[in-house]
Amino acid sequence: MSVAAPASDKQRFYDTIADSFDDIMNEYDVNRRLEVVFNELLASCDLRGLRLLDAGCGTGRFSEWAIQRGAAVTSLDIGPALLRTAGKRCRSQLTCGDVTRLPFGDATFDIVVSSECIEHTPDPRRAVMEVVRVCRPGGRVVITCPNRVWRWSCTLANLLGLRPYSGLENWPGYYQLRCWLRSAGCRDLGSAGIHFFPFVVKATHPLLRSLDRLGRSFGPLFVNQAHLATK
Repeated sequence: MSVAAPASDKQRFYDTIADSFDDIMNEYDVNRRLEVVFNELLASCDLRGLRLLDAGCGTGRFSEWAIQRGAAVTSLDIGPALLRTAGKRCRSQLTCGDVTRLPFGDATFDIVVSSECIEHTPDPRRAVMEVVRVCRPGGRVVITCPNRVWRWSCTLANLLGLRPYSGLENWPGYYQLRCWLRSAGCRDLGSAGIHFFPFVVKATHPLLRSLDRLGRSFGPLFVNQAHLATK
């Protein structure tokens, strides 16, 4: 496992909770993102034998799903403790590094997936440029992150002590992220919104899942955004 460059305390926050991250994360949210990425946006893509980068892998949930679908996965995160947790979950190539300065050459991967990572960097636009850079021409890039129009809900939840996170929160807008992908040389293949409102508690799960059917048409209004693009 290679060594990451120094990072700020806020960038490293999620590494400090690596041992408990799976326990405190919202399972419904994670599973919906997994479903949208693999069962919807990448549904028509046969991952068998493809080189896939999980950029900002966290505890390895997306890496695990990709491996189950036959991809040769590289799991990258800035946190060594998170990478150790990911390594216990699945057998991928572990790399400790910063998504805004990826330690890979141009066009290294066939698929790059980055879920809920770029908003936790000091420069999410640069992170987008980097994940596109390391994707080969004709490859696929999938990015999910929160939508800036709902940033106030995060601020409020933090003030009320309802959210156990204190990392960087640089949320891009829905059209802003699309623009960044295009300026990096990508073509849109599909977008979707996830969660029509921010109260992702058990009682609201059926309603949220039902409303997600509107995510393709009304994505800019949703709390989370998912974009698929190709170079």
